[in-house]
Amino acid sequence: MDRNPSPPSSEAEEEGDAVGNTVYSKHWLFSILTRLIEVISPEKTEPAASPEGVQTELDEEMENDICKVWDMSMDEDVALFLQEFNAPDIFMGVFAKSKCPRLTEICVGILGNMACFQDICMSISKDESLGQVLLQRLCDSDSPTLLETSRLLLTCLSQPEVANVWVERIRENPSVYDCVCFIMSSSTNVELLVKVGEVVDKLFDLDEELMLNWIKNGTCRSVGPSVDDSPEELPDFKIVPCILEAAKQVRSDNPEGLDVYMHILQLLTTVDEGIQAIVQAPDGGKETWTLLYDLVCHELCQPDDPPIIVQEQKTVLASILSVLSAMFASQTEQEYTKMRKSKSCFFLGFYMPLIGSLIRILQYMEGCGKRSVDKSKESEEQETGKADLNEEDFHLKILKDICCELLSNMLQELTKENTLEGLHQGHLNEQTCSCAFQNLLPLYFTSVESFLEVLREADQTLADNLEKRFPSLKVHT
Repeated sequence: MDRNPSPPSSEAEEEGDAVGNTVYSKHWLFSILTRLIEVISPEKTEPAASPEGVQTELDEEMENDICKVWDMSMDEDVALFLQEFNAPDIFMGVFAKSKCPRLTEICVGILGNMACFQDICMSISKDESLGQVLLQRLCDSDSPTLLETSRLLLTCLSQPEVANVWVERIRENPSVYDCVCFIMSSSTNVELLVKVGEVVDKLFDLDEELMLNWIKNGTCRSVGPSVDDSPEELPDFKIVPCILEAAKQVRSDNPEGLDVYMHILQLLTTVDEGIQAIVQAPDGGKETWTLLYDLVCHELCQPDDPPIIVQEQKTVLASILSVLSAMFASQTEQEYTKMRKSKSCFFLGFYMPLIGSLIRILQYMEGCGKRSVDKSKESEEQETGKADLNEEDFHLKILKDICCELLSNMLQELTKENTLEGLHQGHLNEQTCSCAFQNLLPLYFTSVESFLEVLREADQTLADNLEKRFPSLKVHT
């Protein structure tokens, strides 16, 4: 069944039978929990049971009823009732004995709903046995179960009171790394990939030590899940290729998911080990660079988009440009060590289109800035509106800072040949150069001055015009 049935809405059968302030019957809920125990009991063999006497499929009536409980568990009173009657322990029995994927999925989903309430979340999280069993569900071969498990983990990791418990538990359980990498590298289920990405993003944001461990984990092999439950050695997973594979799957169907995976890459670049994991891959970081380059130059903030698009894409753009900036700085340093400004450098082939895209982003931000000023005047007396506007300005400033840093570094490395190519392709002209100078000066004066010298060799007239528009440059030349 694709959708959960709506929960029962009839009045409780007897006075005092209602669960809290709801209209749900305690007796009915208790009867479902009792039937759930019977489903996993080997004493009674049903027609749909396995040879060991455990059902592999749910009958329609039982599935409808347990799905009603799943929906009802979003109510705090119902969640507390389930907690009081040891539903988590019953679900533990389901996880241990059930061979029915749908039943496992529903039980994890109910726990996920219950965990939305702080006290219950703390109780679930402090149960070490339940915690270990739930992490084992990440090795499941059933996508719906994996989705509900990931949702449950994200719910727990998002509650400060118990987040550290789960971080420590995951850090001590190496199989989690294998299972997560396996999902990211092989699943085509976009919804699952997004949720798993959110879990990884949250983990890395919460704990740098765990992130470092996962960066280094690709150096050893370990045993992980197999579809047929037979022991199988998983590939030697490395975190970066797995993240890239997942990003490729979600990029077209889920912009929010792409944002998540780009932020994971950005978090990796906050530590030296993460940058090295990206740029010292067997392909020298080409796969990462190519994907990010393609997103910036061919998908995000395009010439036929309205300038306001930069507002919608500001966080994903900031993450992508931050990673590109870290990669560029690292690769430039390595290339200098090998061969001074070698034209064989892989990244030189991407210079001009990327510079053109960076300048376009800055141009669009200027357009958004003018809109923001107008909106600010209109809502001067609306404090809430001003707060939202200030938050938007803050994120745009972050994007601008990252964009300017990368642009300045790239301009400083341009040769006469690159510049002529940019002029020919239309990426460089008086308008785009003026926009670049306007945003880079005075902070990146050295980079602008260096570029202007190269530009003078390629187009003296354009260089002279720019000097007239920016007198501070003429003084120093």
